[in-house]
Amino acid sequence: MRGRGGTVVVAAALALAFAAPSPLAAGGQARSGAEVWGAACAACHGADGAGQPRALVGFDVKLPDLRDCTFATSEPTADWFAVVHEGGTVRGLNQMMPAFRGALSDPEIAAVVDYLRGFCRDLPAWPLGELNLPRALFTEKAFPENEVVLTSTISLGGPGSLTSELIYEQRLGPRTMFEVGVPFGIVDPTPSGGWTAGLGDLGFAVKHALVHSAGRGSILSIGLDVSVPTAGPETGLGAGTTVVDPFLAFGQILPAGGFVQAHAGFDLPVQAGQTRSDLFWRAALGWSISPRRYGRMISPMVEVLGTREIDVDGAVALWDVAPEAQVTLSRRKHVRFDVGARVPLNQTADRHVQLAAYLLWDWGEGSPFEGW
Repeated sequence: MRGRGGTVVVAAALALAFAAPSPLAAGGQARSGAEVWGAACAACHGADGAGQPRALVGFDVKLPDLRDCTFATSEPTADWFAVVHEGGTVRGLNQMMPAFRGALSDPEIAAVVDYLRGFCRDLPAWPLGELNLPRALFTEKAFPENEVVLTSTISLGGPGSLTSELIYEQRLGPRTMFEVGVPFGIVDPTPSGGWTAGLGDLGFAVKHALVHSAGRGSILSIGLDVSVPTAGPETGLGAGTTVVDPFLAFGQILPAGGFVQAHAGFDLPVQAGQTRSDLFWRAALGWSISPRRYGRMISPMVEVLGTREIDVDGAVALWDVAPEAQVTLSRRKHVRFDVGARVPLNQTADRHVQLAAYLLWDWGEGSPFEGW
């Protein structure tokens, strides 16, 4: 289904063979996934999903190895279904993959998608792509990602600031990922003026999915984020000390395209007194909407964000709300854009509204220039 492992294709001969609706199995029952695979897929993709040689299938497009668990699991079931139902072009893939909507019933398509995922022998260990919920601006996802994300934030009040961060994320096996973040920006940390441009504190993180269930629609992960100082706090770009951030992240699919994500942890400076020690908690509620059945997806979300100093007696919890919306830009859904605002709900005398946005590229799905 993706450019990374090769495009999912089926020979044009199969498209002709299934140009008319096929009969149901005996007794009027839909055929099993194994039966559909043998009749419609194995001629090109092989009995074991490894893909037939180009000389045998008769076209010069590399077939993917469906035994690759990263390939078989990272896409939502709905996207696999869309490609089989509508053909490869519906997700910006090769046109050699024909549409089977007139040849296979919806239950048969669902059955064969489940069957082909079984070529991943370690399937139970891998979280399925439906648990890869839309990324919020501030709430960490529980799903392990292969993504590059550029985020930017601008303050609409107080000392001026325009800060950004370039984040690289890569999976390590079925449940684990690591992340490297390079923040940079232009800030005016003092009312008297004096803009400063430079790097912020470099971030390194690891995240591991503890439990996951596509059936229940839930995933829980544990992670550790470490920020290494590159500038002093007087610049407005850094904390001046290493900050360790252990956290938990949770995701839950809700009915009718809804979802909720939660993220909580601690910001713990290595050198006390250099910056705040905080407890933080965040939650995002959203819905994924497609105006057309197989069209691009829009995900409006609202986040509730809280933080409280843990080394100050009587410290007041700070509350923010962040309305936002994410939209998939490419047909492959691997390039996405999110824009929103972080609005303080209390202690607003010295806290101001911030506009925020990100551009996301899921590099596991192929080049950002493909799939449009």
